[in-house]
Amino acid sequence: MSTTYFYADEEIYKLLRPYVAEWFKNKYGTFTPPQRASIPLIKSGFNVLVSSPTGSGKTLAAFLGILDSLFEMAENNMLEDKVYAIYISPLRALNNDMQRNLLEPLNELKQLYPNLPNIRIGIRTSDTTSYEKQKMLRVPPHILITTPESFAISITSPKFSQKLADVKWVIVDEIHELANNKRGAYLSGMLELFRTLITKKEFIRVGLSATVSPLEEVAQYLVGKNRECRIIDARFVKPVDIKVITPVRDLIHSSEQEVEEGIYKTLINEIKKHRTTLIFTNTRHAAERVSFKLRKIAEKEGVLDVNQIEA
Repeated sequence: MSTTYFYADEEIYKLLRPYVAEWFKNKYGTFTPPQRASIPLIKSGFNVLVSSPTGSGKTLAAFLGILDSLFEMAENNMLEDKVYAIYISPLRALNNDMQRNLLEPLNELKQLYPNLPNIRIGIRTSDTTSYEKQKMLRVPPHILITTPESFAISITSPKFSQKLADVKWVIVDEIHELANNKRGAYLSGMLELFRTLITKKEFIRVGLSATVSPLEEVAQYLVGKNRECRIIDARFVKPVDIKVITPVRDLIHSSEQEVEEGIYKTLINEIKKHRTTLIFTNTRHAAERVSFKLRKIAEKEGVLDVNQIEA
C-alpha cells in the first residue's frame, strides 16, 4: 500500500513508444490524474487499485501501458498467438463498450502508422457462440474481455487454458461490485487457481472503480495475501460543481407530460453545453428509453449528433 504520486506528463511520455506518446498527445493533450499515477506503475509491473470518478480516463489508465508493452513485444518479435491481458467485468453490458474503447485507439494508431502490428481483442461470455469460441481457439485475442463466470470456464477448458499460460495482466473493472459478495469470492478463488495451475507465476493485477471504500481492504481483496498493491486514490482530485435544477417551475401542479418535456429540454440544453454528458437512470431499460427519446428529438430538431448518443 502506498501514497498516491502523480507523475508529470513528460515523465510518462518517456515511458511510452514514440508513436503511442505522439498519438496520445495529439488527441488528449494531457493525462488525467488517475492516468498520471497509474500508467508508470503498471508499466513497472506493480499491482494497482485505481479509484477515480466516472469519466476520468480509467480505461486508458489501465490499458495504455499494456497496449504500449504489446507493441514493444511485437517490435521484438515476441508477440505470439496467446492471450496476454484479461479484462474481467461483472457486467456483460460493459464488455462491448470496453471493446469499442480499446478498438478506437488501436484503429486510430493504425491509421497514423499503417505498419503497426494488429493487437487483437476478443469477448468471451455466455453469449459467445461455439463458432466464435472455436475461432478464438485457433487465433486467440491478445486481450480477452470476459466475466467472472466465463473466466472460470476458460481456465478449466483443456485447450483454451493453454492460450492463457502467458497472461501478464488481469484487470478487474467495477471491483466494488465484486469485493463484498459471493461472485467476488468466487472470482478471488479463480484468480488464485489461475495463478497456481495456469500461469504458474505472478501476473499484474489492476482493479478499477469509481466508488470504492475502504481502499486498503479492496486492494487486499484484489491481490490476496502477501502481495503488494499500490493504491491510486484520485476520487477527489477532480473539482466538482454540483447544482440542483428542476425541469419545471412547479413540480407539484405540472402535468406528467409537462414534466417529461421539461426533463428532455433540460437534458438537451446540458448536452449542448458540454463535450461529454453522463445521464444516470435506475435501470438499463430506462437508459435505453432515454437514449431512444433523445435520438428522436435530435433527429427531429437537428440539435445533436445522433451517432454520439449511446445507452
